[in-house]
Amino acid sequence: MPLPVVPTIADILDRALDGENISPDDGITLLSQTTAAAVETIRATADQLRQQQAGDTVTYVVNRNINYTNICEQHCSFCAFRRDAGQAGAYWLSWENILEKATAAVETGATEICMQGGLHPTAKINGRSLDYYQQLVTTIKTTFPHLHIHAFSPQEVQFIAREDNLDFATVIGELAQAGVGSLPGTAAEVLDDRVRRVLCPEKIDTATWIEIVTQAHELGMPTTSTMLSGHIETIEQQIGHFEKLRQLQQRSLAKGDTGITEFILLPFVGQDAPAPLRKRVGRDQPVISDALLLTAVARIYLGRWIKNHQPSWVKLGLDGATEALRWGCNDIGGTLMEEHITSMAGAQGGTCQSVDDLTGAIATLNRPSQQRDTLYNWITINY
Repeated sequence: MPLPVVPTIADILDRALDGENISPDDGITLLSQTTAAAVETIRATADQLRQQQAGDTVTYVVNRNINYTNICEQHCSFCAFRRDAGQAGAYWLSWENILEKATAAVETGATEICMQGGLHPTAKINGRSLDYYQQLVTTIKTTFPHLHIHAFSPQEVQFIAREDNLDFATVIGELAQAGVGSLPGTAAEVLDDRVRRVLCPEKIDTATWIEIVTQAHELGMPTTSTMLSGHIETIEQQIGHFEKLRQLQQRSLAKGDTGITEFILLPFVGQDAPAPLRKRVGRDQPVISDALLLTAVARIYLGRWIKNHQPSWVKLGLDGATEALRWGCNDIGGTLMEEHITSMAGAQGGTCQSVDDLTGAIATLNRPSQQRDTLYNWITINY
């Protein structure tokens, strides 16, 4: 009986360059490579696909991140952000604080406000969580109707639905009515329930995350997608995550629905994470080489379907994020102005970048830069 033919790296990469979907086994093979020559070949292929699929221009968005509260009912094993009500370091922004932050963002030229926060059980208006979340949005949109509100992860959608006994479609529809323009695809962590039972046992399971994102697309609400990497997951589980995202996107696009606008890799930062997971992972900062190889394989696996790929300068540092632009990324992210979830975990990348910081980093690669909006429409700047 003949032995099965194992594809070579060259075979896999050639098929990717020809526009084929590589298989999960192919992806695992790519992530298993350790020699400098093989890794460089994967990098070069990802960079070539990036050029084919998204062009040479590197985009960025002028935005502000607002983490409106860190009071949270859940206890994810990787999270250094959450607090109980009354605990030292707990906070909950007032409406005045929210509007002040939005105003400051507009003064810097921001086109987007991104909002995510803890799952605060008493954050209600008229006894309803949905009314509170809608007020978060209308507080900003009433004064600044032009701002795009990119807000509320699938986990927050599920939380609102549970608290108010509503279905997901109602929650998403009501948030859209209030002014939400897109949902962040966070709370995905790794879309494998074996990992989630350790990492975030109180969070939604894989099927529910997929259900909510799919429902958003059906209702005309675009989303992003993410993966938290470099902790307890295996390369097989990483590829499984990519496969689920690819299938989800294929289904959404086949139905003519809106889909996933971008993929963002979020390497795990453990410096100030809860001790049990930190001890299990055994390091405080991301392994840049691992993150870059995973970035390249993400482009090869997803890029035909999700063409915009973004590194996290908060987690990798601006130098690491700039290097990721050579490994398949075509976008360098946003200015943020502030960021608490990752910085409280001990990230060393900072919490704010100016437009000059981002465009200067892009210029080191001799590639053009371009401001965009949340949905990747280019913005013409008139001086």
